[in-house]
Parts: sequence; structure tokens; C-alpha cells
Amino acid sequence: MSSSEFLSKARNIIKENPRMFDALLEFERTKKLPKLAYRKRINLTIDENLLREFKRYCKEKGYNMSRLTEKYIKEELKKQ
Repeated sequence: MSSSEFLSKARNIIKENPRMFDALLEFERTKKLPKLAYRKRINLTIDENLLREFKRYCKEKGYNMSRLTEKYIKEELKKQ
């Protein structure tokens, strides 16, 4: 692999994973590795009966409500 190909691939990897490389820079500066996946608490207003049914469904299947909601949001965003 030529040096120009290597640099091109490296730039693409950095472009695709900016948070990872920011974390590595932060580690170099502080010698502590920051969390890469931060979770944020949000408030939503949804139908009470739908929420009750969703909670029951997740409990029966052993699903984590937050993770399942994230999955549905990601699927919706991929449709764009």
C-alpha cells in the first residue's frame, strides 16, 4: 500500500469515527480515557395505554425499554 493510499484510508477512518479520535486525543492530554458512549435522559409524552403495553411487552420479552426505543429511532433515521 502506498503512503498516499494509507493517508487516504486513515483520513476516511478519522472522518467516520471522529468521537473515537477525540477520545484518544483527550487520553493523550489527561491520561484518562473518556466514555465514548454517553447516555442522555429525556422526557417524552406518549399515550398512557401504549406505555403500559410497551412496558409489559418489554418485561415479558426481557427487553430493555431504552435500548429497544433507541433501535426503533435508529431504524427510522435510516429511512431518510
